[in-house]
Amino acid sequence: LHRHYNRDERFVIDGYVEVAAADYGEFSCRRIAEAERILRPGGSIYIVSGYTNLYHILHALRGTHLREVNHIIWRYNFGVYTSRKYISSHYHILFYEKPGGERTFNLESRYGALERGPDNRSLNYSDREDVWCINRDYKPGRAKNKNELPAELLTKMIQYSSNEGDLVCDMFLGGFSTAKAAIGLNRRVTGFEVSEEIFERKIEEIRAIRPGCLLPTLRRPETGAPRNQGRPWSDAERETLVSRFSEVIESGGTKKRAVETLAEELGRGRWAIEKMLRKEGVVTGGGRVYRQQR
Repeated sequence: LHRHYNRDERFVIDGYVEVAAADYGEFSCRRIAEAERILRPGGSIYIVSGYTNLYHILHALRGTHLREVNHIIWRYNFGVYTSRKYISSHYHILFYEKPGGERTFNLESRYGALERGPDNRSLNYSDREDVWCINRDYKPGRAKNKNELPAELLTKMIQYSSNEGDLVCDMFLGGFSTAKAAIGLNRRVTGFEVSEEIFERKIEEIRAIRPGCLLPTLRRPETGAPRNQGRPWSDAERETLVSRFSEVIESGGTKKRAVETLAEELGRGRWAIEKMLRKEGVVTGGGRVYRQQR
């Protein structure tokens, strides 16, 4: 694989076990059957695959009672360079469920249903589309597992498909990225790793992670309608908006933080705050706030 992906094996952790191409079909059937067995009714499973072995994995899934929820395309950076064909820069994420129970899907775990972006598109809708653009982690000159997934990707799957205290299982722990993300999000973790060398190297890192340590870093979605949504802005509210925005920025806060603060204080959505700031001619620069003539 190092030739296909142009990897420098000096920076890949030893112990990775490659499944021969001739054996991959049977291997997929056995491991997915075991995944189905241990998954609770209503539980979710995400399988990340390149195009090479996608056929085997889909065939194995069709031999189970697992039910397809979504076939997601994950587009990433650092695609495999080619000169005589198109560059491959995506993986398939097969999102399935085990029938017989209620599946967890946290609709507003990342964005509220009413949140809008600067282009007035629904942030919730965009985040739940089945094409994900998430960059792979770039770690030049550092040791890494061959198939390590980015924390952003893992966090997204865990946020949508589990709650705090739920059990997350990784069938191939590898670099323990899934375990690290799950513990950081206050989930319980179990999993399997065939390489004793990799396991011993990574288990100490896991023990040092404080459960829930990633929760304060997550974006807080705006759930439910803001209390003043749809109400006309009064002159007093507009003046408060400008003065409070200036206070937050000039005290060292970022524009994002200022907008979030004002949205909470004024009972408006973030998009409504940004729209009114533009209407009032408010601009920032050099840590100060200026008001353009309307």
